[in-house]
Amino acid sequence: MNFSATTLVLGLAGLALTACDAPGTATGGDNAAATGRDTAEAHSAEVFFNTTSFGMASPSGHAFSSETGQLLISSDETGVFNAFALDPESGTREALTTSTGNAVFAVSWFPADGRALVTMDGGGDELNHVYVRELDGTLTDLTPGDNVKADFAGWTADGTGFWVTSNERDPAAFDLYAYDAGSYERELVFENTDALQPTAISPDGRWLALDRPRTSADSDILLVDLASEDKAPQLITGHEGNIAYSTYTFTPDSEALVYATNEHGEWNQAWRYEIETGEQSPLIEADWDVMYVAYSNSGRYRVSAINADGFTEVTVLDQDTGGELLLPSSVPAGDLASVRFSPSERQIAFLVTSSTAPANVHWVDLNSGEHRQLTEALNPELDPEELVEAEIVRFESFDGLTIPGIMYRPHEASADNPVPALVMVHGGPGGQSRAGYSAMVQHLVDHGYAVYAANNRGSSGYGKTFFHMDDRRHGEEDLQDIVAAGEYLRAQDWVQDDAVGVIGGSYGGYITAAALAFHPEAFDAGINIFGVTNWVRTLESIPPWWEAFREALYDEMGDPATDAERHRAISPLFHADNIVKPLLVVQGANDPRVLQVESDEIVEAVRANGVPVEYIVFEDEGHGFLKRENRIEASNAYVDFLDTHLRGEAGIDAAPSE
Repeated sequence: MNFSATTLVLGLAGLALTACDAPGTATGGDNAAATGRDTAEAHSAEVFFNTTSFGMASPSGHAFSSETGQLLISSDETGVFNAFALDPESGTREALTTSTGNAVFAVSWFPADGRALVTMDGGGDELNHVYVRELDGTLTDLTPGDNVKADFAGWTADGTGFWVTSNERDPAAFDLYAYDAGSYERELVFENTDALQPTAISPDGRWLALDRPRTSADSDILLVDLASEDKAPQLITGHEGNIAYSTYTFTPDSEALVYATNEHGEWNQAWRYEIETGEQSPLIEADWDVMYVAYSNSGRYRVSAINADGFTEVTVLDQDTGGELLLPSSVPAGDLASVRFSPSERQIAFLVTSSTAPANVHWVDLNSGEHRQLTEALNPELDPEELVEAEIVRFESFDGLTIPGIMYRPHEASADNPVPALVMVHGGPGGQSRAGYSAMVQHLVDHGYAVYAANNRGSSGYGKTFFHMDDRRHGEEDLQDIVAAGEYLRAQDWVQDDAVGVIGGSYGGYITAAALAFHPEAFDAGINIFGVTNWVRTLESIPPWWEAFREALYDEMGDPATDAERHRAISPLFHADNIVKPLLVVQGANDPRVLQVESDEIVEAVRANGVPVEYIVFEDEGHGFLKRENRIEASNAYVDFLDTHLRGEAGIDAAPSE
């Protein structure tokens, strides 16, 4: 489960960014006639998914090597994520890890030498361990043990040590350990007996910030003085009523905590808390949520971002001059992400992405203004002109509420050439569909399917009132918004009105199954990716490391001890006899959030109706896709399923799959 501020996300993080397609034969014939488009011209899934994903080292770590100036990045260019050293001068990449199984993600260079910290779990089980990639290439597990989940938490100011959080003492609580960078000996710094969420450590190592997400609307921040004898957490956000607080970071001088709050309006704004005096003051105010605030090591540069209608707007403020740092005009248009500074702060690296361009690593010399794009993520077989731009589209739902969303419309779609369409539902509860490059979406669109990523009520990013509209009402109005999105698509003259489906991952998979079960005629087919179908079981079997968010989750969804009747009422499994439209279910065998038994049971129940059901289980995945070959296979399956069961009349008489 992913959490951003007070947003609970049982979501398949980045469904639109991570699902994929395998090589397959494009179809023509009757299917092409149904849309007036020769789908034989469409690219295979391999073409889309042979783009390369790049990610930067942790914002709490060192992205630039102090020895070589190389950047520490993650890349799936081999088909599985591994850590690489990227040379800003030449653009060449050196593989630091060579895993062919578990995904490995870059965390940080060591400040004084060429060692690196990396992290990986076991086949998607989310039990991440922290490793040192030694100079000889071997990996040393710093957090060994079964059922241990650990995370890097930052470096000491002098670079001689670092912090790691681990739940080895208590599966429900993350304690803080200090590690020696040379010997790897460690010391327990803070025992987290209240299962709070560690969020930031001050640069001087004295202060630990902890978040307490009591409910989805009400949360607090506590501070621990790690130099004190008792190290008792002290509440710094005492308040009445429902107000959400969460930690961004500490200021570089360790004098203030920068935090998010919606106390003063609809949006999460950035405020400062002066540790010595307790004084609070606004730092960044905007008409959208402030997504994050970060600083360069010296504090000269402040990096912040706002979530502007599904797009990310980043500002780099030069606090010495008071002006915004302007990038060279050669930097392509798009959303900036993962801004990292070199130790001297004379260079920066960052990612740029857009709906028609995957994230690429860029480097800029701040003194000379020299700019280099260091990677080329897009498969050269793809012409960017063939891809479609994301467009913000709003519609009026069943009760008059305006629902925002992101439309991906095939180039060939017109009143004379209507195309089949999909409503795509994000993860959650409380996630958001955002603009950005999605190989899965672009593959679907290339095969003639319009995709509308609807942000139903309860989605984050549109103010706290909108966000809380579905609290303890999931499967009700939020589901009706998705049904209304399908009706909106059918009303467009460029959409084939008898071929509108629904697709979603995790919570979006739940909404997909719920739409088929509770509104049997609303959609013509559905694709459920790792979706919850039995809320009774899911809420009773949440992983122990979600303990800090248990109350918030139950506030959002209801407590299984008292709300089991409602959970049963909204669970598609118990109403599967209503499902009459074709269904594709995709599941990871190692998923700790949505257990495989959920998908097994819904598949069996719908097949008993004599309805076409297809089922794919990935034995080496968890709650999402980390391996390219699996993304390819999944996305291939989506297109094949839709070509059979959604496009035109092809699937009406199809027999159930075995």
